[in-house]
Amino acid sequence: MADITMPQLGETVTEGTITRWAKAVGDAVKEDEILFEVSTDKVDSEVPSPVSGVITSIVVAEGETVPVGAVLAVVGDAADGAAPAAAPATAAEPAPEPAAAEGSSPPAAIPPSPTEADSPPPPVAVEPATAEAPPAPAPAAASASSNGGPSAVLSPVVRKLLTENNLDAAQIKGTGAGGRITRNDVLAAIDSKATASPAAPAAPAAAPAAAPAAAPAPAAAPAPAAASAAPAASAAPAPRAGERDTAIPFSNIRRRTAEHMVRSLATSAHTLVVTEVDYENVEKVRAKRKEEFKAQEGVSLSYLPFIARAVVDAIREFPHANASVGDNELVQHNYVNLGIAVDLNFEGLIVPVVQDADTKRLRALAHEVADLANRARSKKLGADDISGGTFTITNAGGYGTFITGPIINQPQVAILSTDGVKPKPVAVPLEDGTYAIAVHHVGNLALSWDHRAFDGAYAAAFLAAIRETLETRDWEIELA
Repeated sequence: MADITMPQLGETVTEGTITRWAKAVGDAVKEDEILFEVSTDKVDSEVPSPVSGVITSIVVAEGETVPVGAVLAVVGDAADGAAPAAAPATAAEPAPEPAAAEGSSPPAAIPPSPTEADSPPPPVAVEPATAEAPPAPAPAAASASSNGGPSAVLSPVVRKLLTENNLDAAQIKGTGAGGRITRNDVLAAIDSKATASPAAPAAPAAAPAAAPAAAPAPAAAPAPAAASAAPAASAAPAPRAGERDTAIPFSNIRRRTAEHMVRSLATSAHTLVVTEVDYENVEKVRAKRKEEFKAQEGVSLSYLPFIARAVVDAIREFPHANASVGDNELVQHNYVNLGIAVDLNFEGLIVPVVQDADTKRLRALAHEVADLANRARSKKLGADDISGGTFTITNAGGYGTFITGPIINQPQVAILSTDGVKPKPVAVPLEDGTYAIAVHHVGNLALSWDHRAFDGAYAAAFLAAIRETLETRDWEIELA
């Protein structure tokens, strides 16, 4: 017999939600065969079985949230047959740990299997779900008066939700193993409270999320408290599905994306600047080399690696764009961990990170971006693959967008959106000082930035540096 337990999927991850069982009681499973899918506040992953045998018991049902180390299922020897074993009375619960990072479910992104076209590969949603947030003090330990009694073991995420929404754990019935209160139990209580008390006062401002897992960046101090990230009680009851409506429950990744987007808007002073880029210099090289590049490297030569290369070079000249807002200070990161937003079949977004992107040239960037996107869609990313980002690109242009205003990926201070590229007439200067009309590939780049970190002139100059690199660099040399 072997107990299958909730794995540790990231340094600060303390609990996970079972989203799908690939096997049922009585099924045979082989070692390293996918056994279940789990969703954490960092990443969704497929988890293989550590042993071979027959599933004799499934302790945690789909949709249930349990702490790291909790028993999920029992696998017996094949000789034991399919007779179900008695399930443990309660799931194993570790001692409370420090607050977990409010996960990183992200902004718009690379679309699945992009085909070669005259515009950057598509992404879908536009805003990023924040990958990380500035560190916050760990919540106080559970108490008899406010957290369900001295013996109640509450995860950091549950304690945070209780505190933010002024809820008493003693008044919430837990549906987890052994009556444990899960994240979903608290969210249900929040919904019930909002419906029952439409005129209730708003909840206290939410504290910044905990420090990201395994982030190589120096920890940024907490940003000043802003408006409450979680929309507590609204002025009117939440809409309910009627006879002609369809109620579609939010998935974990959709709910987390919503939480991060609202938190980001409440934290950063969002401002937008847009510039038009003449991509003809890039297009000439891309059109000439893309078939050869595909044959040699096995990945597509889209506009995105060119843009990524221009971004990391511009950051050297404008380092404040690669920073986080701390406690009355700007924490400048002296390396570039470049997040690339990836769409997950229109069901959610995630932002995998190219670590140390400033040390990589065009070919390496193209390879790593394609690899991360493929692993994101096949649920092969680990928590470290989405941690530590310092600047994000969201790639919406494949759908022909004109201008996109993305939401900043906290705790970063800027995010760049690549909009659609298409042929259009432009005025080309001639040697005699006059102009001629030519058809070039043109598109917009849109930068959302945090006005607390720097001002409009700095943002515009940063964007101009990216544009100049794209329009004037000898990209043939990059691909040599």
